[in-house]
Amino acid sequence: MRLLLDTHAVLWFAAGDPALPAGVRDRLTDPANEIRVSHATVWELAIKISLGKLRLDRELSVWLDCYVEGNGFGYLPIAREHAAGVAALPHHHGDPFDRLLVVQCAAENLTLVSRDPAFDAYGLKRVW
Repeated sequence: MRLLLDTHAVLWFAAGDPALPAGVRDRLTDPANEIRVSHATVWELAIKISLGKLRLDRELSVWLDCYVEGNGFGYLPIAREHAAGVAALPHHHGDPFDRLLVVQCAAENLTLVSRDPAFDAYGLKRVW
C-alpha cells in the first residue's frame, strides 16, 4: 500500500500518541507499505512552529531526520503539476496544505492517512 501522511498522522506517530489508531500504526510500521510525507507537511510544520502553534522536542530538521527518515518514510516533493492542480480542485476543504495533499494523492495514486472526513468529498482513498 502506498500511503501519504497528513500532518497530524506524522505528529501522532512520532509521539506515540494513542489518538493514532492501532491499525494505522500497524500500516505505518509494515515494511511492505511505502510511506510518504509531503514537502507541504514539512512546510506546514515549519509555519506552525514559527507562529508558536507547535513545539517539538528538537529542531525541525533534526526531528525530521529522527521521525521521518528514521522510520524509513520518504518525502513527496511538490511538483509543478501538484501545485497547479489545486486551482481546479473543488472547495470542499479550505486548508491550503490539505488541498495540496488531495492533488498529490490523486496524481501519485496514494492513499491518504488522515482522521479528517472532509477529504472524503474528493473521492480519494483514505484510511484511519
